[in-house]
Amino acid sequence: MRARRVIAAASVAALGVLSLAACGKSAPDVAAYVGDTTYSLDRVDAIYDDVQAKYGEAVRREAGQAGASPSPEQLRSAVTRQDVVNLLVSLDLGKRVAAAKNLQVPDEVSPEQLEQNLRVPASTEYAKLWSEWIDLLQALNQQLPPADLSDDSLMAVYDALTKTGAIQGGMQVADVRRAFGDGGFVRSATALSAALEEEADRVDVTINPRFRAVGVPSVVSTGQSLVFYSLPYINEEGPVTDISTPESVPSSGSPDAEGTAS
Repeated sequence: MRARRVIAAASVAALGVLSLAACGKSAPDVAAYVGDTTYSLDRVDAIYDDVQAKYGEAVRREAGQAGASPSPEQLRSAVTRQDVVNLLVSLDLGKRVAAAKNLQVPDEVSPEQLEQNLRVPASTEYAKLWSEWIDLLQALNQQLPPADLSDDSLMAVYDALTKTGAIQGGMQVADVRRAFGDGGFVRSATALSAALEEEADRVDVTINPRFRAVGVPSVVSTGQSLVFYSLPYINEEGPVTDISTPESVPSSGSPDAEGTAS
């Protein structure tokens, strides 16, 4: 079954993410507040532990069939608790934007379609949240007018992709523009970023200091595979550049948001 078109989501605008203490929201057992919604550390841990347990089981099963014995490092997924927080916060904001626009979000992308490239078992809540997030992205991107293709937005996406190994590093702006073609997926991502920024300002987003490097979960198709990465929000201290991503997806070509996955 072919997945629907998958468009990258980027956060390249200034999204005011504050620390918990800054707004008087400082419960140590809370990972994030988004408006009136609270995301507990227990919820984050449960999603993370579910990924690690099921990923380890899958690796053991596959290795056993080949008569191999995986190392402890091989049994651990590259997914982090930061990745979980990124997903929960971005999903919440995106749903609020969609509701304000009266958008219907179809259920088109399944966890099974993402499992191979995401490198997370489809039965995990993390994979299910990712499939929900991609459906939401597509609905929003169909409604939001594309933004201008600035050098800053272009290089923000490029820098994040180089960290996954999906595209070579060290390229200049002119080279990146040629590699990205019309940059459609960057334009859509920038427009979405602006919408999320506005919503975050409206509802008041506060983040536990453990997860200050909040990023928007992002995905782009190379035409051959999906690359999952994360673009940082901008907090009051400036750009966050320590990006946490799922395991790298090597690619022999440049990212193309028009591609599909099978």
